[in-house]
Amino acid sequence: MNNQQELLNKIKASINDYCDTYFDFGFNPEKPAVRLHEPTAEGAEINAALVTMLSTYTTMGKKVRAFEQQYATYNGTKYGVMSNSGSSANLLSVAALVNPFTKDHLKAGDEVIVPALSWSTTIWPLVQHNLIPVMVDCNINDFNLDLEKLEKAIGPKTRAIKLVHVYGNPCNVDAIMALAKKHHLFIIEDCCEAMGAQYDGKPVGSFGHVGNFSFFFSHHISTMEGGISVTNDFDLTETMRILRAHGWSREADEHQKYVNLYPEIDPRFIFINLGYNLRPTEVNAAIGQLQLPKLNGFIDNRRETAGFYKKYLSKYDDFFHFQQETAKGKHVWFGFPVILKESAPFSVHEITAYMQQRNIETRPIIAGNMARHPAFTMFEHRIAGDLTNADTVMKKGFAFACHHGVNQAAREYVVQTIDGFIETALANLAKKTG
Repeated sequence: MNNQQELLNKIKASINDYCDTYFDFGFNPEKPAVRLHEPTAEGAEINAALVTMLSTYTTMGKKVRAFEQQYATYNGTKYGVMSNSGSSANLLSVAALVNPFTKDHLKAGDEVIVPALSWSTTIWPLVQHNLIPVMVDCNINDFNLDLEKLEKAIGPKTRAIKLVHVYGNPCNVDAIMALAKKHHLFIIEDCCEAMGAQYDGKPVGSFGHVGNFSFFFSHHISTMEGGISVTNDFDLTETMRILRAHGWSREADEHQKYVNLYPEIDPRFIFINLGYNLRPTEVNAAIGQLQLPKLNGFIDNRRETAGFYKKYLSKYDDFFHFQQETAKGKHVWFGFPVILKESAPFSVHEITAYMQQRNIETRPIIAGNMARHPAFTMFEHRIAGDLTNADTVMKKGFAFACHHGVNQAAREYVVQTIDGFIETALANLAKKTG
């Protein structure tokens, strides 16, 4: 063994020792806290990142390509294009569908249906490419696009549906794909909250023209920052690879074709399209290669936690409305969302303040109704029908942790805290009503 390898082994051993000693993100009954998210990486991932950094080959390269194929295989698609975030994956997929390289591509002024209950960068790529977002309400039970309202929203300018599998709960893909076929629509799947979710045994993200995922810290697995777009369309894949990095042909599988077409231009710098710089790094991919095999185990724990919450808290059915798993769907629970019923004698602010005071983090459900955010006063969009349910989710909804790090002790602390709050709230109500 040479000195370099010996030193590297010592560094790796030290990192493993550090992580074994200090990386304890489990629930501590003596200092109870249930955070919305916990790290998914361990010493192995940190060492993989370190080795990549020490190699000095950190710019997007072979490891990114390998992880793209690894993830595509996991998700049941032929191709994957990694980017620097899930938001960038959303941007890249829309940019490719608008691009003249794409057959029958989307054009400025075309309408794209999106759920009102969504996230900003689900919608902004549409605005950024001069498409018109058409906001549609959600179903109050599964939180996904209301199918009846969706069909009514389709008009002569509608060219695509961008769906969201809300909080990891798959949409009714059969119904949506039938509508897409009937009206000749592109389907873009925003799966950033739904990694590993399935519909009828098939992974979400593999149904539409393209599906987008996020590897941000708060998601099911993490590469620090990162995202990926998956598809079975080779031409769309090539376009996304070209747009991802400056518009040059260097990363395209058919790079040689462009070299032959333009022999007078340096083959390293043939710009054949517009472009961005949305590249991930080799460090992100090295971490992802080790994170992905853990995903199914993480999902199992999320589903077990959600099942416990629903069973235990069912005694509060008069107060709480829970998200229902889609028929034929496998929910992967980005978090555990709750909506207060009108009969609840307390507000979202009151229960979440009580939980947060006891170190149980809470948050809104996604961003609530995006149509109600002030940014939308500046940009053209259309609201199709009423948004009653999305408004309800925004005003009456909240979520708390349902991740891989929530063990039985943490689950019990959460529900016992809710017990304590409701007992206090009912006692206060009884005093008022005398």
